[in-house]
Amino acid sequence: MKKILLVEDETSVAAFIKKGLSEEGYEVSIALDGTTGLEMAMSNSFDLIILDIMLPGLNGIELCRAIRKQNKSVAILFLTALGTSENIVVGLGAEADDYLIKPFKFIELLARVKSLLRRSEKTASSQNSGSEEQFQLGDLLVNNYTKTVRRGERVISLTSTEYRLLLLFIKNQKKVLSRLEILEEVWGINFDMGTNVVDVYVNYLRKKLEANGATRLLHTVIGMGYVLKESDEDTN
Repeated sequence: MKKILLVEDETSVAAFIKKGLSEEGYEVSIALDGTTGLEMAMSNSFDLIILDIMLPGLNGIELCRAIRKQNKSVAILFLTALGTSENIVVGLGAEADDYLIKPFKFIELLARVKSLLRRSEKTASSQNSGSEEQFQLGDLLVNNYTKTVRRGERVISLTSTEYRLLLLFIKNQKKVLSRLEILEEVWGINFDMGTNVVDVYVNYLRKKLEANGATRLLHTVIGMGYVLKESDEDTN
């Protein structure tokens, strides 16, 4: 049985979510504030953590960052009324895996939960397979078994979201990927969020890949999306 931690200070909302997810076969634990949520996250093993942002004690952003310092693999979903583009970018920038805005339909929450848990299982399976999976483009080397990235002799440190984004690009090098394709593959979201989160993360990734004057590999194709390739012909 998959274990879920729900950190939500509105008791009626917490009860509603716990009832629905329990009926779907999940084991749900509840924390009503950020401090308790952190203690529970650190002392127990959960498959998924659902966080509100506006919480007593630690807020959801602080809580997410604290969890990520200790646990890079657990799936984290923000469930919050803060729905501006800036809020979403900040939330995903704290290394959450997904972001759902209140008010929400339970069927949508359930779909996000299932998607995140499937992705976590797939990641764990690839890590435990014992096979070393490497991808290379020019001087860029990605080892998907050890989850390490190098550009020449330089080791590049990426967040989990940045790593998934780079892995998508290097597996599809020379192919132009649309923003919707990227949202679906990296965030498990199959609709336009109406935000610039993809562009923001591409810029994050570019800055790390191009540090110390390295040549550009990640290019914009105007009106279409992005592509990872050595030549910048017909791109900018």
